[in-house]
Amino acid sequence: MKIQLWRNATVLLELNNKRLLLDPMLGAKGSMGLLPMIKEQQPNPLVDLPFSARELEAQLQHIDAVLLTHLHPDHWDLAAQELISKELPIICSSLIAPDLNQQGFQNILVPDRELEWEGIQFSLTEGRHGSGEIGAMMGTVNGFVIKSGSEAAYFAGDTIWYEEINSILQNFKPAFVVLNGGAAQFDQGEPILMTSEEIILAAQALPSSKFYIVHLEALSHAREDRGIIKSKISQNGLQNQCFVPADGEVIDTSDGH
Repeated sequence: MKIQLWRNATVLLELNNKRLLLDPMLGAKGSMGLLPMIKEQQPNPLVDLPFSARELEAQLQHIDAVLLTHLHPDHWDLAAQELISKELPIICSSLIAPDLNQQGFQNILVPDRELEWEGIQFSLTEGRHGSGEIGAMMGTVNGFVIKSGSEAAYFAGDTIWYEEINSILQNFKPAFVVLNGGAAQFDQGEPILMTSEEIILAAQALPSSKFYIVHLEALSHAREDRGIIKSKISQNGLQNQCFVPADGEVIDTSDGH
């Protein structure tokens, strides 16, 4: 299994000789514009992808399927809708399938709870994209547990830490966990993504697993950057369990990192 962070929550997973692209945000720096409910900010995304437009085109020609946790534009932007082949399989929840159909995507695979495709098992998991009124406004989100043979990875998606996430960790016991961090927050309400404290709670709940923290430094509503999260990891002595990849970094899980 190999995991490459492209940017934000856009991750390439290589598993069972298949290349799976999760939550593609493929537009150029600034292409998404300003986020709502924030007074002072810059156009999003704040950074470009870690490779050129030509390299992106080449990468997309070798994608076998796309996984979508939800349709917020930092996970499925206009560029992704335009650049990704309409024939490519898209794995997602039944809630967002109709929207994808309207966008011209017809090869949609919906795991009610589980799905097997090309020797890979996908389990759809729940998430909570914030709390209170803000959480309700953010809508329904999902994550995935992805398994092939003895290897399993859990992509939690846009969620805060709550008991359901702990239950998923304990039920599946994935060897590799990808969490969306950054403590993103609007000018009102509580964080809508995991804070560094919550990341520590998740790692402590499953000490046998490796944790990779993404969704960082690409959007203007993030309150914690890589430095803050690395510092929290170090303070809790979890440097050998928790990692904060850079944009473009490739993680080969077979090397123990």
